[in-house]
Amino acid sequence: MSLADLLAIMRRRWYFMVPLTLLSLLAGGYLYRTIPVSYESQSSVTLLDSTAIAKLAPTFGNPLSNAGGSLVVTADVLIRTLQSGDSAKELHSRGVTDPYTVGFAPDADSPLLTLSVTGTDRANVLRETTTLTNFAGEQLKALQTASKVPTVYTVQTAPVVMPQTPVSQSKSRYQDVAAVVIAGLVSAFLLSILAEGVAVVRRRGRAVAGYVPRRHRAHPPERPKGLLVRRLDATTVLTGYLVLAFFVPSNLTLPALGGVGTPANVFALLGLLWYLATWLGGRILPAPGTRLPRVAMCVLAAAVLLSYLADASRTSSHQEVLGADRGLILLGVWVALVVLSSAGIQDRSRLDTLMRRLVVLGTVVALIGYYDFFAATNIADSIHIPGLHSNTAGLSAMDRGSFTRPRSTTAHPLEFGGMLAILVPFAVHQAFDPVRRHAGALRRWAPVAVMAGALPLTVSRTSIIGAFIVILVMVPRWKPQRRWAALGIVLGSVAGFKVIIPGLIGTITNLFATFLSNSDSSTQARTVKYSAIVPYLSEHPWFGRGFGTFTPDLYFFTDNQYMLTLAETGALGLVALLVLFVTGIHQGGAIRRLARTESDRELGQAFLASALVALVISATFDALSFPMYAGMFFLTLGVGGSYLGFIRREAAEAAASAPAPRKVPEAELPQLVESR
Repeated sequence: MSLADLLAIMRRRWYFMVPLTLLSLLAGGYLYRTIPVSYESQSSVTLLDSTAIAKLAPTFGNPLSNAGGSLVVTADVLIRTLQSGDSAKELHSRGVTDPYTVGFAPDADSPLLTLSVTGTDRANVLRETTTLTNFAGEQLKALQTASKVPTVYTVQTAPVVMPQTPVSQSKSRYQDVAAVVIAGLVSAFLLSILAEGVAVVRRRGRAVAGYVPRRHRAHPPERPKGLLVRRLDATTVLTGYLVLAFFVPSNLTLPALGGVGTPANVFALLGLLWYLATWLGGRILPAPGTRLPRVAMCVLAAAVLLSYLADASRTSSHQEVLGADRGLILLGVWVALVVLSSAGIQDRSRLDTLMRRLVVLGTVVALIGYYDFFAATNIADSIHIPGLHSNTAGLSAMDRGSFTRPRSTTAHPLEFGGMLAILVPFAVHQAFDPVRRHAGALRRWAPVAVMAGALPLTVSRTSIIGAFIVILVMVPRWKPQRRWAALGIVLGSVAGFKVIIPGLIGTITNLFATFLSNSDSSTQARTVKYSAIVPYLSEHPWFGRGFGTFTPDLYFFTDNQYMLTLAETGALGLVALLVLFVTGIHQGGAIRRLARTESDRELGQAFLASALVALVISATFDALSFPMYAGMFFLTLGVGGSYLGFIRREAAEAAASAPAPRKVPEAELPQLVESR
């Protein structure tokens, strides 16, 4: 369905578009007039050490007396006190009735506190901020008096920034108005598409005998060319997603959506709306034989929705509620990738085109990683796009040993290595594919060399484990001549790395040696987290705390996708995650079993290797928390289902076209003679 077709549908269904559009505009205008403008005033106070700083201060059994220290602990105690219910009641009795917040100043290493009040009355907000600022000093003094801290050792507050003139906060107001208008427009659009789909079905039912729809004709008429009338398909939409996912750094997101608001994720959601509109309009049907990955996604969706209900049924913080909402958005992105890649691609040649583009774009990302490694920098840090902000502030080049770990346009070196590990099998398949022999050896083997060579540059066990699994799964299936050549290339590459980059192989070997001897600090830190997460698992064992709620800023990094899944979605979520991995493995094995050509059998082995890599390395880091890696995993899962559908249909057609065995006449059968 082209853009011109969509415009024509909206024009024909004007009785939906016009009233709902006007209604949404009127509702937005009403909200704009009725929602009051909120104002925010801020002040900043710092803690000053005692007058006896030159002397060694006793603790008096309380961390509030910390003369000569950083006073960060004292500031944290004061913040928690001001956020308590008793303080809120006391402030309410003093006239502070609007919401207020107290916390450390952003990017401050000293005991600098920021106090803010938000309300609709500008003058009242300023008075409340002044009251809150004075109350902070009184509370600190009261705490120290209750602990019997001598006067000479008392800590005091000093205003750094006096209560500021309240500033209007119109962002939330505009967001509410925009949400109502957008909801009205989307509803009008979906109703128009639904009405058009119903009309198409009715027209087909009333069609005369012998009528053949346009898309089923042997030679459809030539469509005019142009931007608005050019036919879109799922391959084109997914190519746009890949370009955004690979070349817009993963840490750059839309401010209102947090970590899930990458441009690629937003584009994937728009692609899902396009597919639904095309499907409701009767222009496309799900490809037959491709249901398996979508069924697996239904299992995952059930687990996520039940965990969302579990989060709503318990007392959760505002940050956890926002995290659960972002989790639903992320689920929609994953569903979009699987649906578009499995149900939306109707032609195998277009599917092959998508996979070639995936490998080429992955090669470019790997080349950027080479630059990061040898230049000891991160090129993504220099990319700034208006309207986007980084959701991982402070992330810079990461070192291990004497080497800079590249991350290219991903959010972390682990994501960079994991993403390349699940793409390398497809690069190897395309290099061996006889159909691409005309491309020349350089074009076929350069992606393999670039992506596989970038794996050890990350200086991580995850990348090496992924590469080892690819070798272990794919090489034994090859013919002996190719197998020994591949092993020789691998050993030669290791020797080449030792010569070209001295110390790299030794650093990687030492990583595994310390892991096996249980002397690696990184491994020990992860082991400690396993025991720390057990109480959270026991609280909500079946449905979890809520998908997207176990965030590092509220809890801690798990560095293990299985543990994170257990904490967020419970046992049901872990089962759903395993169903995804098993589905990918089954699709690869089924493609290899049903394939009629050697190239397709190797393609099935590539899908099997990619799924096994995802299964194993998910235990080494929280894989699905990284947008680029998660996107590539779900995309390959859907593409595997699409390939399996094509292979099944080809096998069925071959079986149907095979000649039936000739029935031998009874007269031609040999006669048995009774022996005497």
